[in-house]
Amino acid sequence: MNGVNESTLKRIVHKHSSNIRRGLAVIPTLKHGIPGALGDSIWTAELLLSTYYQAEHGTVPKNLNFVTGASNGGFDRLHFKTIERVSPDEINTKDVRAVDLSISLNKKKTGKKLDIKIPAYGGGMSFGSISLNFMLSRAIAAKELGTLVSTGEGGYPLPLKKFKDNVIVQLATGMFGVSEATLQMAPVIEFKYAQGAKPGLGGHLLADKVTAAVARMRETTELTTLYSPFPFHSVYSVEDHKKHVDWVKTINPSALVSVKVSTPKDVDMVAIGSYYAGAEIIHIDGSYGGTGAAPEIVKKNIAMPVEYAIPIVHNYLLKEGIRDDITLIASGGIRTAFDVAKAIALGADGVVIGTSEAVAVGCTRCGNCERGRGCQIGITTTDPELSLFIDPEWGARRIVNMYNAWKKQWTFLLESLGLKSVRELVGRKDLLYYEKNRRN
Repeated sequence: MNGVNESTLKRIVHKHSSNIRRGLAVIPTLKHGIPGALGDSIWTAELLLSTYYQAEHGTVPKNLNFVTGASNGGFDRLHFKTIERVSPDEINTKDVRAVDLSISLNKKKTGKKLDIKIPAYGGGMSFGSISLNFMLSRAIAAKELGTLVSTGEGGYPLPLKKFKDNVIVQLATGMFGVSEATLQMAPVIEFKYAQGAKPGLGGHLLADKVTAAVARMRETTELTTLYSPFPFHSVYSVEDHKKHVDWVKTINPSALVSVKVSTPKDVDMVAIGSYYAGAEIIHIDGSYGGTGAAPEIVKKNIAMPVEYAIPIVHNYLLKEGIRDDITLIASGGIRTAFDVAKAIALGADGVVIGTSEAVAVGCTRCGNCERGRGCQIGITTTDPELSLFIDPEWGARRIVNMYNAWKKQWTFLLESLGLKSVRELVGRKDLLYYEKNRRN
């Protein structure tokens, strides 16, 4: 991406706009990170290019769409009522200190208080599914931004320990690399009961990506396909779930507990059960998230889209009188700063981001995450040569730049809506409208 300016990107998009609209997205190769074919309806070529631009400059582009994709549904049809025009010039001049973007991860009256400085943190991407260098990029960025990032279910590589105050430890059904020592370091322990991209399937890591280093971390055998079962075979009730929560709180009494679940039709019941089991954070993960490792037929046909699930859970927790005592985090197909704001207006306190951070360092959405050597850019790979394509400091700078551009957009949105804090946006569905006839 280095050296590719906005006018060049816009010229490419304009030249091939008819192909992009048809989903062909034929774009000539320029430099690392801009391939010959780019985009789909959810992540259009223009949205990818605008994210690359934000990751390089820390500002929004003037002539590229950085707000929506072309999915004809979901967040692409939700808009803020009072914002008729999004002005890049106005956004880029915003002083992000003018509003409060922080959120609390523990709203209960007991336990450790933990705030993060932005309404987003990095979702679980496991060592083995992604490269160590990309993991380090995300951890370095999380520390600088004053937020967190999850290890995913692949264990806790030693180089991450210097960022332990910003690293969530995920504990999933496969229990790969789980130890009391790493649980004791964590500010947040995340149980992954299910994920929206492949609910009911557990996790899987194909043999090609299980290198010697990955096998050591996961305490298994090199070049062996690994499966995480579904579900935890020790949890079949809320009472069993509470035993899990009590277990990790015995190991690390100061850690907050997050419970990550997918979005079945009774997700509201799951959420309230987790609250009474002792969790501080309910993390609902809708469909349309995940990398190219998630089967399309599953993520498009089983879990509920997160924009439907958020208000269901938010409203039920309000009805039960506990909404102010639990932090609701959402993920699954949240791509942009505007998507984040829409999720919060629907009822979430904050969001988890995964794919957008990968796009910031050059992901092209090619879908090759799980095959062979994996990603040719160095993101979703364990290949020792391909992994070197991402320098951790370079990757961190691009992720930080993207979030800096997002901060300006959140500031623009909140000020336009007459709000002084992102916390004031929670549940403000009255500020949104659903576009019945798609604008083009």
